[in-house]
Amino acid sequence: MSRFFETLRQSFMSGLAVIVPLALTLWVLNAILSWVDRLIAPTLRTYGLDFPGLGVVTMVLLILLIGVLSRNLVGRMVLRGIDFIIVRIPVARAIYSAVKDLIGAFSLGKQGRTFREVVLVEYPRKGVYSIGFATNDLTARVSSRRTHLVSVYFPHPPNPTSGVMVLVPRKEVRILDLSVEEGLKLALSAGIVAPHELVERTRRPSVQS
Repeated sequence: MSRFFETLRQSFMSGLAVIVPLALTLWVLNAILSWVDRLIAPTLRTYGLDFPGLGVVTMVLLILLIGVLSRNLVGRMVLRGIDFIIVRIPVARAIYSAVKDLIGAFSLGKQGRTFREVVLVEYPRKGVYSIGFATNDLTARVSSRRTHLVSVYFPHPPNPTSGVMVLVPRKEVRILDLSVEEGLKLALSAGIVAPHELVERTRRPSVQS
């Protein structure tokens, strides 16, 4: 009987490991597509076009068109021109650059420098640990004392672009022996996809190197 329940438990956990990532993925995609549909569909209705999913189809075609343009010389020149204009608008520049870097951080196939190392930090209080990503190394002057800090980004599952940035004293940051991809899987799966053991590297963070 105990063996039967152990087999049942293992089967349940295997099914959970399949369903949870799939459900989270579908939930995020549904939220994005619903937002796009609400954004574009009203405009299309003014031209007499109105059927469910029209906004999503239009957005997909627009993304494909931009992707095709970005792969040829003329398209790249146009996109660079748009980029050139946006980065010279004060407020838009800050938002555009931040979002572009953040999205690029999750493009694991590219050699980006946004997320440098997977770190372990006592956050939000002592005795409680959170997995984050070191993004920058900086110095702050507080009460006439210089403090070396590391900016750490904690993504909120299941949406990686939603999270919180915390400045942590460098000496309190523990670098884990994990790749950024492994760290993302750990953080965004809410701990479901986790290594058997979290091992700290011996060296301190050196984000700017």
